[in-house]
Amino acid sequence: MGKGQELWKRAKTVIPGGNMLLSKRPEQFLPEQWPAYYSKAKGCRVWDLDGREYIDMSIMGIGCNTLGYGDDEVDDAVRRAIDLGTMSTLNAPEEVELAQKLIALHPWADMARFARSGGEANAISIRIARAATGRDGVALCGYHGWHDWYLAANLGNAETLAGHLLPGLSPNGVPQSLRGSVFPFAYNDYDGLEELVRTQSIGVIKMEVSRNYEPEGDFLVRVRQLADAHGIVLIFDECTSGFRQALGGLHKVYGVDPDMAVFGKALGNGYAVTGVLGKRDIMQAAQNTFISSTFWTERIGSVAGVATLRVMEREKSWEKITATGREITARWQALGKKHGLPLTTAGVPALTSFALKLPKAQAYRTLISQEMLARGYLAATAVYTCTAHTPDIVDGYFEALDPVFALIRDCEDGRDVMSLLNGPVAHSGFTRLN
Repeated sequence: MGKGQELWKRAKTVIPGGNMLLSKRPEQFLPEQWPAYYSKAKGCRVWDLDGREYIDMSIMGIGCNTLGYGDDEVDDAVRRAIDLGTMSTLNAPEEVELAQKLIALHPWADMARFARSGGEANAISIRIARAATGRDGVALCGYHGWHDWYLAANLGNAETLAGHLLPGLSPNGVPQSLRGSVFPFAYNDYDGLEELVRTQSIGVIKMEVSRNYEPEGDFLVRVRQLADAHGIVLIFDECTSGFRQALGGLHKVYGVDPDMAVFGKALGNGYAVTGVLGKRDIMQAAQNTFISSTFWTERIGSVAGVATLRVMEREKSWEKITATGREITARWQALGKKHGLPLTTAGVPALTSFALKLPKAQAYRTLISQEMLARGYLAATAVYTCTAHTPDIVDGYFEALDPVFALIRDCEDGRDVMSLLNGPVAHSGFTRLN
């Protein structure tokens, strides 16, 4: 057992769940074997507490690091900010610069507010939108964080969000009084959304532009028209999708503008900063409620955001990571055919994933993580691409993955996959079906 697993065992005795993010729990990848903690990260390489080096062909800081870990220009800007002071009684001027840059990228927007996590930013957007419309009802599609307003959808039925987040997610601790305030609808199900608008007092439509599937036909256009017809605020949650297929939001690719949009993850390339953009008449409603927090004003987030946007624009990072993601997706499909394994792929190109359509798929996913770890890769069934994923890195990844697929083929032909695993099967993790 390495130092990482030893520390993880101790962590679970002093931190409920072991850490603060479900997606980073070792049990999601390789129980009892995953390195769990890092000592250093640079580019797409990660070093564990024992000094072992891995190439990250997995979720790259949960999708935050599209420029790779430790981008020199972004880090240098942050170091200068640290030297100048990261907090003061006065405001950091960079937050105004970041607001102006984001608004310039989204001409439909007039104003911005900032936070430091995606869940916070989504909650801010809901508070502002409800204040602007005077209606509590929210129609939602997708994953939007952990706050009460969102988990209220599971009050009375813990399976309501099963297709949006996790099956059986318990809303314990969420006030029962919030029941009936949030109404999920399935992606591409316009009729279902229209029915909610007809039967409920919906003031807000909150949705991801796309995650696993493309919009069918004019789905997004019709959602926009429905919102306009009923005076509903349309919010696109671009925390995950933003800056991956366009310099800005994914909605720019589809040509449909929201009333508000939420950005996070890639915005700071690993530094904590999230933003809420919106039209002036809606955003001004923030003045008629209370939305305020000390650390939303610290300097590092805004500085990192400004520097990250500068590097993205110069390097055209969204083009690079999209091309890399498309290549990886195609090569997974080819590898599946080569070994006769039924395989499907999903996600926007820079957030690509595959699934083996086999009864023992979760055991196979665990086997992939185990065998790829032994070959020097952090890997499972998803790759969040970054600019450090160069062609030689991708080639090496597939050279390592080929014999693992061959091993899975052997298991399908009669070999016992459980006899190959050195520990328990990984937990299922996020099951997002939207």
